[in-house]
Amino acid sequence: MASDLSFVEHVLDQFEPACGVTSKRMFGEFGLFSEGRMFALVCDNQLFVKPTDGGRAFIGNVVEGSPYPGAKPCFLIESLDDRAWLSELARRTTAELPAPKPRKSKR
Repeated sequence: MASDLSFVEHVLDQFEPACGVTSKRMFGEFGLFSEGRMFALVCDNQLFVKPTDGGRAFIGNVVEGSPYPGAKPCFLIESLDDRAWLSELARRTTAELPAPKPRKSKR
């Protein structure tokens, strides 16, 4: 089941504007990006954040789940009500992810 665009927009609205979180449709679902790094997925109207040590420490009692069959486990975020908390999780997670690789020129 694909995620509803209205749910994705709701998730995006839950992040502080300073985080610069954007979405991109990917394989029928959505990837969430900050600072050019994909840090989360929205699949089946659920938010999954890539696992990092800083994210695990920040969340505390982590609930994990797979966004799709065969995927590595991610942090399943069940509460989307605290904008400051979600934004801080995005910042901590993004800080630990590698910078995106530069695209090669087609020439």
